[in-house]
Amino acid sequence: FFPENTNAYITVNQNGYYENGTFKQPVTVTDAWGYGGVVAYISLAGYVAFDLACPYCAEHGHKSPCEMDGIYAICPRCGEHYDIASGYAMPQKGISKEALRLLNIIVTEDKLTITQRQ
Repeated sequence: FFPENTNAYITVNQNGYYENGTFKQPVTVTDAWGYGGVVAYISLAGYVAFDLACPYCAEHGHKSPCEMDGIYAICPRCGEHYDIASGYAMPQKGISKEALRLLNIIVTEDKLTITQRQ
């Protein structure tokens, strides 16, 4: 299961995975990075993956995972919009000074493998 069209995405957290906002099935995620889970997305630049933990809120002691709307990852606490479609997840409103954490993604014929960057 992985996205196949531009602007399609899958989010994964400890409870399972969501494909374009619809819960599909439970999966085992032993280590959701940060606390927001991860998103695998097809941007204009190809497959990208990001940690969904809002860096601005984390810096201020709040655990706020972003929610996807198709183009942006949006923090429900501070309202920052991160531009996922660009492939860089840069903040758009200026509340946060950091992008979402970029993760490694390996695409094979039948799966996506996402790991932390060293």
